[in-house]
Amino acid sequence: MTQAAVRVENLWKAFGRQVAVAGVDLTLPAGKFVGLVGPNGAGKTTTLSMVTGLLRPDRGTVEVVGQDVWRDPAEVKARIGVLPEGLRLFERLSGRELLAYTGRLRGLPGTEVDKRATQLLDVLDLAGAQHKLVVDYSTGMRKKIGLAAALLHNPEVLFLDEPFEGVDPVSAQIIRGVLERYTASGATVVFSSHVMELVESLCDWVAVMAAGRIRAQGPLAEVRGEAPTLQQAFLELVGANGRDTGSDLDWLGGGTR
Repeated sequence: MTQAAVRVENLWKAFGRQVAVAGVDLTLPAGKFVGLVGPNGAGKTTTLSMVTGLLRPDRGTVEVVGQDVWRDPAEVKARIGVLPEGLRLFERLSGRELLAYTGRLRGLPGTEVDKRATQLLDVLDLAGAQHKLVVDYSTGMRKKIGLAAALLHNPEVLFLDEPFEGVDPVSAQIIRGVLERYTASGATVVFSSHVMELVESLCDWVAVMAAGRIRAQGPLAEVRGEAPTLQQAFLELVGANGRDTGSDLDWLGGGTR
């Protein structure tokens, strides 16, 4: 049996009286493009934060590449890459300086860092902006330099929280190409999204989350089932299918007040 990239058992997290993650069990296969999907507020970001060692769970266990995240966080973090939502970067560094700093923090030799940084900047179409300060980067450029920093040490598993949010189509296509090349080498990508069309076109394996719980998980075709699209299957799984959105808005439109 192939080792799971991520194994989560009975994961819980509450913020005061608000339960964000309610007993999640997940087994994510290695070497796949995995989508964690759900509506806003489903608990995706909280789950990924606990899986990557950024947020301590109230209870439950998390293993990444066979290592317990909370027993040996340094070992796990050396083997994963993370691009969280709302990533804060060192904005007074240039793109190249940020990669040089990140690589050296990871313990890579300076010459290797510089070589990898040059290649990543070129592939991600950032070579022309490598000496600009990150504070002057657009949203798409920030996502790309954040992705470069997450890939620099060649992690076994890459976690991305809404990596295409606010990204223009050209940057999205570049990011997609880099991720497809990465998974083709046998590495694993786990990313969260609420854009079903994107997930359907990229992912081999999907987990659907709503109200802090996993509603379905498995190969894309299995989760989609008899539904014509993943979007339709998703709406049925989260109980949003057939919801009436117009009966109380009969005043809307028509130019009347």
